[in-house]
Amino acid sequence: MFLDEPPHDDPVRALYDADLESDGYVNNLTRLWAWRPDVNDAATAARAAVSRDSALTDEDRAVLVAATAAARHDSYCALAWGRRLASLAGTATAAGVLSGAVDALAPRTRALAAWATVVVQDPNATTAEDVARLRAVGLGDREIFEAMAFVAQRLAFSTVNDALGAEPDRQLVVGAPEEVVAAVAYGRPVAAE
Repeated sequence: MFLDEPPHDDPVRALYDADLESDGYVNNLTRLWAWRPDVNDAATAARAAVSRDSALTDEDRAVLVAATAAARHDSYCALAWGRRLASLAGTATAAGVLSGAVDALAPRTRALAAWATVVVQDPNATTAEDVARLRAVGLGDREIFEAMAFVAQRLAFSTVNDALGAEPDRQLVVGAPEEVVAAVAYGRPVAAE
């Protein structure tokens, strides 16, 4: 990352300890967000609020994040969420969403990926027809709002990571399906260590 590592005070140590407990290592993005643990906590709470009591499934959210990451060329989130999407929906689905090859995917997956892509590329270009396509695959207005809010929050989070040089953790490619790793041919390279 482009910033130095923050001083290791109690809030920073708490973030690092949480990563060590959940992942076994300190994520590069955590080292970045540790400059403001309070902002990290607020961003985490906002993402949790959108997910809590949501009618979107875990797979829906994984599709939205993977498609958002692909449209932004964000390798960090693409690898992290591509692995998650592969475990939820299969490797072919994850690789398709990450590479933009969505024609053969299920209609709901295709519609969610298309929505995330148009929002990333030009939110002013969305149309009533885009929303109608989401309705046609079974999403109600609440789910459509939640999908939009989820994509917006992911954009904010990944913009911080990308602009300040957070490299994807090497651990994200270890054990990841080859097709997922190969589909992420964009963004920052995986960290050397």
